[in-house]
Order: sequence, then structure tokens, then C-alpha cells
Amino acid sequence: QVQLVESGGGLVQAGGSLRLSCAASGSTFSSYAMGWFRQPPGKEREFVATISWSGGRTYIADSVKGRFTISRDNAKNTVSLQMNSLKPEDTAVYYCAAKRGSYYYSGDAQYEYWGQGTQVTVSS
Repeated sequence: QVQLVESGGGLVQAGGSLRLSCAASGSTFSSYAMGWFRQPPGKEREFVATISWSGGRTYIADSVKGRFTISRDNAKNTVSLQMNSLKPEDTAVYYCAAKRGSYYYSGDAQYEYWGQGTQVTVSS
């Protein structure tokens, strides 16, 4: 079992930055690949970024590539999403997810554990 708690969301103007964090507890964090997903208002949940258990491999969605960066600190049991050059279309609830495994995974159905989500709102 893994418990995930996201933080760092909020309201920001277009062009600004936010850093989301996800704190994990309850199991060996370094055994899990981690992912960030988001659900814009009225839309389905979509993949944003994923990172392997060692942090050596990452995969970023094309829609945010070059603006968002995913990283993890296995010593602190955290995964972060640095979001720069934010756009109004980045407005969504952002979720952290965990999947036992060494690689990285972009499908939400592959993930076993989810956080409650944190709201990110980007104003124009």
C-alpha cells in the first residue's frame, strides 16, 4: 500500500511557474514508478509525465514537453513536477500516481495508487 499526498497547486498567471510535490508513505518508494496526470474541467484525465523508480528515465507528454519537468527524491519519498511557462489550458486537477515497477508508464490504467489531487488554475 502506498499513500500519496499532492501539494503545491494554486492560482497563477499565464507565463508563471508552479512546483507540485507528491509525498509518498506506506511502502518502499523506490520500488515504484511514479506519474503525474491531470484532469481539465469537463474533460477526461490525461497523462502528463512519468519517471522510473531510479529516476533515470522520464517521459513527458508532448503537450507539456519543454515546459514541465518531473523529478524524484527517493531519500525523501517525494516526486515533483516543475511547471514553467504555464498556459490557461494547463488548468486542471493534477494527480500523482504510483505503480510498482522499474520502468515508466504513461497509461493511467497501469497505476495502482492515486493521490487526491491538487488544483492548478492558470489565468490569462
